[in-house]
Amino acid sequence: MLLIHGNILTMEDTNYPDGYIQIEGSVIQAIGPMSEVPAGETVVDLEGGTVLPGFIDAHCHLGMWEDALGFEGDDGNESTDPTTPQLRAIDALNPMDRTFEEAWRGGITTVLTGPGSANPIGGQWAAVKTKGRRIDDMVIHPAVGMKFALGENPKSVYNEKNVTPMTRMATAALIRDQLRKAKRYLDDKERADEEEDFDEPEYDAKCEALLPVLKGKQKAFFHAHRADDIFTAIRIAKEFKLDLVLVHCTEGHLIKDILAA
Repeated sequence: MLLIHGNILTMEDTNYPDGYIQIEGSVIQAIGPMSEVPAGETVVDLEGGTVLPGFIDAHCHLGMWEDALGFEGDDGNESTDPTTPQLRAIDALNPMDRTFEEAWRGGITTVLTGPGSANPIGGQWAAVKTKGRRIDDMVIHPAVGMKFALGENPKSVYNEKNVTPMTRMATAALIRDQLRKAKRYLDDKERADEEEDFDEPEYDAKCEALLPVLKGKQKAFFHAHRADDIFTAIRIAKEFKLDLVLVHCTEGHLIKDILAA
C-alpha cells in the first residue's frame, strides 16, 4: 500500500511536506518525496494530512485507575503499606478499559504506566503498547523502573491514617531502610554464590524487586514537586548509586543551575 501526498514528520533529520509512505503488511518499508514515489501499489491519498510517528507518554497512570468505575477499578495505590516495591503494574492493567482505546485513537501508541505516589516506594512501572486485549501481548518491558515518591503525597495519605510516614523525614528514612535491606540481601546472595558454606538468604519479595534498581538495570523514578524534595531524591540516588529520573520536578525551574551542574 502507498500513502501519498502526506505532510510527513519523521522526527529525524528530513521531513517530507509532500511525501509518500510505502507499507508492506504492518511494516513501513520506505518514506520519501512524491517525486520518488514507486508505481503499481494500492494508493490512499492523504490530501495533505499530517503523518507522525506514534506518540509516547513517558509518565502516566493509564489503566491503573479504570474509567467509570469506583473502588472496583481503582488499582493505582496500595496504601496499606508504605513500601511496596514488589508490586507490578502489569498485574493491575486492564486493556479492555476504554481509556486504552482513547489513547491509541489519539495517536498514543506506547506508554510508561504504573503505581501512583501514595507510597514512598510504590512498585514497578511498565512500558506497554496501547492496542490489544491482553496485557501480556502488549508489554514492551514489564519493569522499566521503580516508583519512589517524596513530599506531600505520601505525607497526606499516611497522615490520614496517623501512621508513618507523616513527615518528609520519615518518608526518606523508609526509602533508605528498604534500600539498605535490599543491598544487604544482594551482598548475601552474591556471597552465597562465591562461598559454599554461606547460605543464601531467605527469599524476600521486596528486596528481590529492588535488586535491578540497585544494579542500575532499572530506573529510579522519583516523584518530587518541591525543590527540597528534588534535592532529597538526588541525595538518596547518589547514596545508593541509583539511575535517577526526576518525575514532575515542578520547582526544577527554581534550581535549574544546580540541576544542570
